[in-house]
Amino acid sequence: MSESTLPLQAAILPVTPFQQNCALLWSPKTMHGVVVDPGGDVENILRGVAEMEIVLDRILLTHGHIDHAGGAAELAERTGVEIVGPHRDDEWLLARLPESGAQYGIPARIVEPDRWLVEGDTVEIGDRTFEVLHCPGHTPGHIVFVNRGLNFGLFGDVLFRGSVGRTDLPRGSHDDLIRSIQAKILPLGDQFTFLCGHGPGSTVGEERRSNPFLV
Repeated sequence: MSESTLPLQAAILPVTPFQQNCALLWSPKTMHGVVVDPGGDVENILRGVAEMEIVLDRILLTHGHIDHAGGAAELAERTGVEIVGPHRDDEWLLARLPESGAQYGIPARIVEPDRWLVEGDTVEIGDRTFEVLHCPGHTPGHIVFVNRGLNFGLFGDVLFRGSVGRTDLPRGSHDDLIRSIQAKILPLGDQFTFLCGHGPGSTVGEERRSNPFLV
């Protein structure tokens, strides 16, 4: 397909010393789009938005860790767009972003989302509607964004190629994480493709077959 007929386009901008996958997603028809998980390096994100000529609609957050949310307040201020997500159970993480940022050398401000998200909510990415699934474990308020028609989702730090999200951080739970993957992610189907918070993306089927945490 030509770029003009693709339902969505995406660009990954690795940000912060953690090389977190900040994602730009937009409709090639309308050029409206979103930034997902702007953990930091806001100048680079703004440069990417400008280079792709994206009309930014909103900022989406999958969860409250510093490498995913540290740049959200500054980016929202500089672009005038709203911050949407994550689930309110990560409010405590967003409130302590300045302290987390100081610990890791990442400038950050407290993030107060314009809208919290819960299971079953929907958000617009370009001209497509994505469903919100609450997937606690890595953090209590972690959410993912899925479009079943496109067989595509944004999984944050729930599931990676060959691994799963850390659960040794405060309020993490390995049991909750595995339950989230089994109940919410695996039923999406083997053909489902996803981008994750670090490293390359994958498919649900590949992870079902080969991920050592799931086999």
